[in-house]
Amino acid sequence: MAREGGGAAMAPAAAEVRYGIVGVGMMGREHLHNLAHLAGEVEREQSVRVCVTCLADPHPESLLLGLRLAAELGLPPPQTFSGHRELLDSGLCDAVVVSSPNMTHSEILMDIICYAKPHHVLVEKPLCTTVQDCKKVIEAAKQRSDILMQVGLEYRYMPPVAKLIDIVKSGTLGQVKMVAIREHRFPFLVKVNNWNRFNCNSGGTLVEKCCHFFDLIRLFADANPVRVMASGAIDVNHKDEVYDGKGEAFVPEGIVMVGKRAGGRDGVVTVKAEDERIKYQGLHHGSSYLEHLNFLSAIRAQGACSPAISLDDGLLSVAIGVAGQLSIEKGRFVTIEEVLSS
Repeated sequence: MAREGGGAAMAPAAAEVRYGIVGVGMMGREHLHNLAHLAGEVEREQSVRVCVTCLADPHPESLLLGLRLAAELGLPPPQTFSGHRELLDSGLCDAVVVSSPNMTHSEILMDIICYAKPHHVLVEKPLCTTVQDCKKVIEAAKQRSDILMQVGLEYRYMPPVAKLIDIVKSGTLGQVKMVAIREHRFPFLVKVNNWNRFNCNSGGTLVEKCCHFFDLIRLFADANPVRVMASGAIDVNHKDEVYDGKGEAFVPEGIVMVGKRAGGRDGVVTVKAEDERIKYQGLHHGSSYLEHLNFLSAIRAQGACSPAISLDDGLLSVAIGVAGQLSIEKGRFVTIEEVLSS
């Protein structure tokens, strides 16, 4: 199977890891930024060369923006392709970052998994837009012991989030009884051809965006959900969806506040959460950089360790979102088993 544990043989650690990026929109260029900053650091510390050799996107303007960014970052110009199959056929890369629109993930992942030459994969969340497609990818990946696959649920790497996870796991707070997460952000950004306006393309808001939070809730609770109850509504019309701006991801102040009920307000402790490994903050407060650092380490370990975020993690984050969407539509509890078995 695609590596999610030690045991299967892989090729010896390479002195060079060549990356291709499929989908060079906002997130694709964010990955390009992070890989450029990662390259110099790991070459000094690990004697491994990291380079982005190729980009693929059917949208010419996105490719042009990717090339411009590569030039601004002082990178050699990557080869460009209009599709992921041409990128795979080029033989120019060892690892592929899939940051294309959500509804394209399933086809692209299946093509990479089934391709004769092995390519390690970091796929942006959501893994796929449906539970069925996630399961199909996972089953196909089980046949490939020579590739690593990691899902881009990078919020767990944000320093304040990682710090809070450590505090919870240490037992300092006792048994977790409830987890609540709030996010305040602008509406979704304008994407190429406005693909993210429709649930059939994005998987729905609870899959597209909230999969991050469902992943974190599982970590904080150290358990998987049994059933989901959700409420929600749509408050805007498509013709009104014209926005200019971006939203911050989560805990931009980089602090964690911890307290016990018995201590009251005076017992609250504020901790500044930082990670000195981060060399580029980017759009997600350094979490994408740490995500790439972990992915590269797994590649370099030749199968001795697994990527931190598995395909099963990706599946569950999608399944919870799908259950939530269904709960809103039906007005009832929806079990995870109902979603996974459908």
